[in-house]
Amino acid sequence: MISLSTKRTRFILFLFLAGIVAALPLLSSAQPPATDITIVNNSSREINHLYFSPPDQNNWGPDQLNSSVIAAGGGSVTLTGVACEGQSIKVIAEDHEGCFFYKVVACGEASTWTITNEATPDCGS
Repeated sequence: MISLSTKRTRFILFLFLAGIVAALPLLSSAQPPATDITIVNNSSREINHLYFSPPDQNNWGPDQLNSSVIAAGGGSVTLTGVACEGQSIKVIAEDHEGCFFYKVVACGEASTWTITNEATPDCGS
């Protein structure tokens, strides 16, 4: 015969394990969403640097091109699994003259940003 103390211990252990199992989906969904971003450069400017930032901040992360470039006239790069802290992320492209282009993209879905000559760069003036 199982004593009352043993039954109580098993019941508490059962509740503890059930709580862990119930929390697993919450823990797995707590990861920030990730997205794939393709940048196509159809402009006449070579893109030398690429950064990410929260959309409402200018707190840029490290250069994503790692000394590579996105060639003018149709060059492209795809960055996969870009982690987002929110629903969107700001992508910042910099050309060789220090001019910047910005685009906010939604997280959780693949996005393509095409930079053209019609895009107005921010050259700090």
